[in-house]
Amino acid sequence: MSPTGRSVLAGVLIGVGVAAFLDETVFHQLLHWHHFYDGAGLEAGLVSDGVFHAGGWIAIVVGLFLFADLQRRHLTVPKRVWAGGLLGWGVFQVYDGLFQHKVLGLHQIRYEVDLLPYDLAWNLSGALGIVVGAVLLTGRARQVEAA
Repeated sequence: MSPTGRSVLAGVLIGVGVAAFLDETVFHQLLHWHHFYDGAGLEAGLVSDGVFHAGGWIAIVVGLFLFADLQRRHLTVPKRVWAGGLLGWGVFQVYDGLFQHKVLGLHQIRYEVDLLPYDLAWNLSGALGIVVGAVLLTGRARQVEAA
């Protein structure tokens, strides 16, 4: 894989991991709005949160190892890392908001409220990340220069 492709992949993994971390920390733990899986009670919800949280951290760690390897070899393409990060975060948001929330019904953002404003904010913020990430994929990008 080229340095550009590895830079994008590192960014995507970090972006997915950060999105998962923020979702888990803010919406699951701090606000108590939902769990990864709300269909089988609190205990199953907490276990599913733990698995989800572990998956997010694995994505971050693998992404950071790829990034560190690129940095060590002076092959990092920063614009592409940012593009991948925004794409990973945005795709995570939209996938979560549309597929997991609506198609699979694993959980909703909140319960017993009008979901439309929450769904719009969730999915539009993800779509914005996808658009900005896609824009950063276009045009020229340079590798980091060796010092």
